[in-house]
Amino acid sequence: MLRALSLADAELSVVLCDDAVMRDLNRRYRKRDRTTDVLAFAMNEGPRMPAVVAAPLGDVVISVPTAARQARTAGKRTVDEITILLAHGLLHLLGFDHGTPAEDRRMRARTDALVGAALGA
Repeated sequence: MLRALSLADAELSVVLCDDAVMRDLNRRYRKRDRTTDVLAFAMNEGPRMPAVVAAPLGDVVISVPTAARQARTAGKRTVDEITILLAHGLLHLLGFDHGTPAEDRRMRARTDALVGAALGA
């Protein structure tokens, strides 16, 4: 995924956790007292980052139990759901969001492209 974004030298931290840890993080940092599937903590806040960065991007935290539930509901493998969540979180680190329908379409398309890159498609 990083190579597909021309960020092969960038550093990314990925944390796989359970729902209790995710709920605590979501409550602490987003003031939402519930678990979620993915959180992204960028090292640099602000506008979208440039295309070439050789620095730490931040942390992507994924709840494995939530990913597994979502995968079961969608009829896919947990690893496939985690791959999607990783791409989604990575895009958040780079300044992408999905607050409007247009932003959501762009982010979904970029997510699909990153998943394809990760799978060698």
